[in-house]
Amino acid sequence: MRDFSISPREMVACVWRNRALIAALTRREVVGRYRGSMLGILWSLFNPIFMLGVYTFVFGVVFKARWSDAGESKGQFALVLFAGMIVFNLFAECANKAPGLILGNVNYVKKVVFPLEILAVVAVGSALFHTFVNVVVWLIFYLVEVGVPQLTALAFPLALLPVIFFASGLGWLLGSLGVYLRDVGQIVGILTTVVMFLSPIFFPASALPDAYRPFLALNPLAPAIGHMRDVLYWGKLMEPVPYLAYLIGCAAFAWICFAWFQKTRKGFADVL
Repeated sequence: MRDFSISPREMVACVWRNRALIAALTRREVVGRYRGSMLGILWSLFNPIFMLGVYTFVFGVVFKARWSDAGESKGQFALVLFAGMIVFNLFAECANKAPGLILGNVNYVKKVVFPLEILAVVAVGSALFHTFVNVVVWLIFYLVEVGVPQLTALAFPLALLPVIFFASGLGWLLGSLGVYLRDVGQIVGILTTVVMFLSPIFFPASALPDAYRPFLALNPLAPAIGHMRDVLYWGKLMEPVPYLAYLIGCAAFAWICFAWFQKTRKGFADVL
């Protein structure tokens, strides 16, 4: 039986080696999602616009929420909130797809030459397309509500990079587990909702009582949400040392999950 490399170098090399195939499958995934609808891919633009309007009304008008005592407008509060949702939506889309990555592509399992490991990367690529659309909508709304966006907004890909590693790792881990444990998809759906409400999306981290703040450090999305708000809204770049530590941690998690996937993939064909 063929052995599959679990080295960190192979994790990166498989993406580079199959970059054309990844791009083609990602394009097919994005286009296929809207195939048959009247508006087609325009839905990817209307959805974040609609959600941004909902956040503005619910939290700014109904709950009259404010992020600070600086007296920001309802629109500005929605911008801060939506910046955090951009990170969460990237994570949630990848996490919810992950358990079905292999189950939904059984025909690829039978093909020895097909690199199954890229399916997780394709899922992340598809989610990134929607993330970039969300960022564009956010920037346009910021331009209307506040003014010219901060130059630090150009660093938003760096804020997302750790989440890309983390989401890729989840794809490998949950994609493998989903083959052997069919309940994983149901569990992930519940946990994704829990993570949304336990992340500093609808509230600032400073609003938590001191006794609970250490638990926030266990949330892998919390730093990325803070980084995204810093570069998009507050006009601040990430602190180098904490950011690098976070990035290395997410990359290490991705490699551990990649190694797990490579070790367990030999049994996929037998189970399926």
